[in-house]
Amino acid sequence: MVVALAASLGLIVLAMMAYGVRHVLFTLNRLFGHQRHPYIDIDTAQWPQITVFIAAHNEEKVIAGCMDALLKTDYPPDRVKIVPVNDRSQDGTRAIIDAHVARYPTRIFPFHRTDGKPGKSAALKDALAHAEGDIAIIFDADYIPGRGLLKQLVAPFFDAEVGAVMGRVVPLNAGTNLLTRLLDLERSAGYQVDQQARMNLRGVPQYGGTVGGIRRTAVAAVGGWHDDTLAEDTDITFRLLIAGWKTVYNNRAECYEEVPEEWAVRMRQVKRWAKGHNQVLYRYGWKLLASRKASLRERVDGIMLLLVFMMPPLLLLGWVAALALYYLNAGAMVALFIPVMALVAYGALGNFAAFLEIVIAVLLDGHRRRIRLLPINLLCFVASLFAISAALVESVLDRVRGREMVWHKTARYRKTAT
Repeated sequence: MVVALAASLGLIVLAMMAYGVRHVLFTLNRLFGHQRHPYIDIDTAQWPQITVFIAAHNEEKVIAGCMDALLKTDYPPDRVKIVPVNDRSQDGTRAIIDAHVARYPTRIFPFHRTDGKPGKSAALKDALAHAEGDIAIIFDADYIPGRGLLKQLVAPFFDAEVGAVMGRVVPLNAGTNLLTRLLDLERSAGYQVDQQARMNLRGVPQYGGTVGGIRRTAVAAVGGWHDDTLAEDTDITFRLLIAGWKTVYNNRAECYEEVPEEWAVRMRQVKRWAKGHNQVLYRYGWKLLASRKASLRERVDGIMLLLVFMMPPLLLLGWVAALALYYLNAGAMVALFIPVMALVAYGALGNFAAFLEIVIAVLLDGHRRRIRLLPINLLCFVASLFAISAALVESVLDRVRGREMVWHKTARYRKTAT
């Protein structure tokens, strides 16, 4: 019993150390490595026809702001079709969309969905049938794109190997309360350091599904858009990767979102991410390892990316194992692990925003005073630790009982716009 517990704890420590090394590598690369920003200098070109989809379910507070921002972009108006995807909204979303359509009948073409399978992925699958052109750009309704964002997202598709593109997400309500400030740190580390480092190292930048684009022929080639997943963005990232398509991250393509302002809303969001991410792991983990079209570097980075939401439950198991060894009078054996237990906690933090990555991201963004919030970021870590672990248990129970996973929309906080 003691030997088994000690061996388990040792393996957990090794796994956490691997993630610690990974995030140190990302941080050092972001500081001192070559920074890859391909395609950012393309401003004049024969811009292709694109369709911009805005995923919307009960979005009366934010949908107008997103449409207004898209109407002001510098992409050629005759080559962009704006499609608000109103998925069975029960508030004023439809009326707001229709009012914009009346003002801009040649620019906005609504897709009002009143039935069908619930969820964002299912709604987008139905809406994609109405796209024009091979490039589809997708936003959540709370996102506010900048004037040059569409060109920044479309430019990488001039490369025939690119199947998906992702931009950087920046919170617009970061100053609301303590939670939003902590989430701003997390977003900064996740995009400014983590995503950009994976782009630099030719790893696996992740298509995020909220400020990015896909090549429709590439998606069709890997089996089409799936509507049976909670994380359609992660799902398409790995299907494209396995088939040999590339995902590009553009750190300069910034778009602005609302982050949760309440802890309960944040925990539901994290649990949805964890369930959807693990669902992709179950489906494509072995396929990725066996893929001949993905490089060894992409396979290693991809598997570590897929496993990140397994680390919090693993960390909890490590704590339980350490306590069990202590009460089994194996304290001396536990002491062997004390020098590396700090790396255990540090590595697990990499699932949300590793401390070192946060520091460097804040410095790169020029917001040095935000570093003072770093110790408090443990609040997000501890809360997410248990939320993600609970999500894993719920996923197993759903699978055993044959229950379908349900997609829950994140609450909005902006005042209603008309």
